[in-house]
Amino acid sequence: MIIRISTLKLLFVFAFAANQVSAADIIETLAGTGQPENNGNSGVGTEVNVKDPFGVEIGPKGGLYITEVGNHRVMRLDLFTSKLVTIAGTGKKGYSGDGGPATEAELNEPYEVRFDTSGNMYFVEMQNQLVRRVDAKTGIITTVAGTGKKGFSGDGGPATEATFSSPHSIDLDESGNIYIADIGNHRIRMVDAKTGIVTTIAGSNGRTLPKDGQKAEGNSVLGPRALFYQNSVLWVALREGHSVFKLDLKTGIWHHIAGSGKKGFSGDGGDPLKATFNGPKGIAVGPKGNIFVVDTENQAIRKIDLKNNVITTIAGQGPEHRGGAGDGGPATQSEMDRPHGICIDDYGGVYIGDTLNHRVRRVRAKKR
Repeated sequence: MIIRISTLKLLFVFAFAANQVSAADIIETLAGTGQPENNGNSGVGTEVNVKDPFGVEIGPKGGLYITEVGNHRVMRLDLFTSKLVTIAGTGKKGYSGDGGPATEAELNEPYEVRFDTSGNMYFVEMQNQLVRRVDAKTGIITTVAGTGKKGFSGDGGPATEATFSSPHSIDLDESGNIYIADIGNHRIRMVDAKTGIVTTIAGSNGRTLPKDGQKAEGNSVLGPRALFYQNSVLWVALREGHSVFKLDLKTGIWHHIAGSGKKGFSGDGGDPLKATFNGPKGIAVGPKGNIFVVDTENQAIRKIDLKNNVITTIAGQGPEHRGGAGDGGPATQSEMDRPHGICIDDYGGVYIGDTLNHRVRRVRAKKR
């Protein structure tokens, strides 16, 4: 992750929020009504329907950017005014619009959104099998990886001539290199910012968990679903592998961080390596260096405290508490319905794409 832009307005908002939190973190809805039907392209965040929000990301000028999978749009929520606007997509499913305004383009299930250091926006479209870019100055959309066809080809050549299989997640480093979770191919691929050439940096034809200390290139990785870049490290949530790994990009070596590899919901208060997850689909790093994981099928958000080597649940109650209740109360007593996306602001506020509740929610800021 590159951009973590703060403004004086955001500083006021989050400082105020932090002062309101007592012993328990409070959860609230910022966008969406709980209804999926498209009822317009803009308006007050909690009055606009947001169907199946997946990715969430703090971007330029303090906006919260949301990928709306069900209505094939990317939206921006102003965190100071609460105004929600569409910035990419028409609401109609398709693949069109390259070379023109992003708001006139057709998208097909945008899953995740990220930004480079210049504020250009990138998002991955799972059903179109590609990554697209929206220029920060002109608003023009282009395809930067993928052809629109599903497959596995193109390593060593231009990314725009390569094929992918259900890419789910992306992130960028300081140089603008793009990392892609090519989950259908059980690989992580990289697009070089200078040359536009795509290569595989992790994964193979195998379908097994990486081994701790193993070289990533040429060896199997099971279900790389979510990526987060920070300081030459890729943090990776493995959906089918029910675990979290760290890929050191300088050495190309995997490091096992959390999850036994077995499906379940256990381990809170103990060693993260002994914990169980169920299909984790989102990952982010907080300002204190803690790792946050969207434990999707467990309807929970979990925190890995690397310093103290302990895992806890910070939102949701587990698989038996699937629902939408809890706003205004402690996040650990709330319900969720297949959450996917997550991001953390500079003050510790946690933003969640609560997908089948058709809402974007926030756990108010607290030191994390």
